[in-house]
Amino acid sequence: MLSRRIIPCLDVKGGRVVKGVRFRDHRDAGDPVELARFYDEQGADELVFYDITASSDGREIMLDVVHRVAEEVYIPLTVGGGIRSVEDVRTMLNAGADKVSINTAAVQNPGLVRDAAAMFGSQCIVLGMDARRIAPSQIEAPPNEISAIAFDDSTRWEVRTHTGADGGRAAGIDAVKWARYAAELGVGEVVMNSIDADGTKEGYDLDLMRAVADAVSIPVIASGGAGNVEHMTEVVTDGRADAALAASIFHYGEFTIAQAKEHMRTHGVPVRLSTSAGA
Repeated sequence: MLSRRIIPCLDVKGGRVVKGVRFRDHRDAGDPVELARFYDEQGADELVFYDITASSDGREIMLDVVHRVAEEVYIPLTVGGGIRSVEDVRTMLNAGADKVSINTAAVQNPGLVRDAAAMFGSQCIVLGMDARRIAPSQIEAPPNEISAIAFDDSTRWEVRTHTGADGGRAAGIDAVKWARYAAELGVGEVVMNSIDADGTKEGYDLDLMRAVADAVSIPVIASGGAGNVEHMTEVVTDGRADAALAASIFHYGEFTIAQAKEHMRTHGVPVRLSTSAGA
């Protein structure tokens, strides 16, 4: 079994890291460069940055953040938010990102992920996905014209886009089917975020993570709901995720990267241990 990864997630707004609950009520969590350096020293396997405003001003701020972080750390850096074109992907990679996460634009134009993967390689292209549980009576969007990702009687989670504001918009897309379809288009991994669990610290949506992990052969990064190190171990064992992404529990000092990895290790999960990481 390959080593499971621990990945801090940093949502950036106005040049600062913030954290909310279900994409609302954000509070300040610190300077992105300082946090990145801290997590690198702690033994994080990778970092994920999301520009949650993604306006033109936000893009310039984010590029500066990526430049400065890339100069400070050597672990892989994934950047997302407001990526709308192959040129946007190129810009972020040139700024120092190792991978680029595409979310809303991938839904609006699936060809974007295909073209970006063909140009830069699948290893650079990440599908970011936000999904929520859904009952048939909750379907708000018409059936998607692409049958491979449309709702059917088996649908349990729907994809939502534009999640930076008010919980986003219904996309009319089955989340599990979308992960499979995007993998066929060429994305190298999926960051699977549960809107229902996001920021609650009550645990990941294990059913969702299992369903997506079983549907694709590419790595799945679990996001949304980490409240303790037990949750992180659960999601890579019971949830079958390849990596556990978390924000609040690291940003506010409740747990360290080393504690998360040690918990996984003692439960038989292979992890990359850092001799320089603090306990």
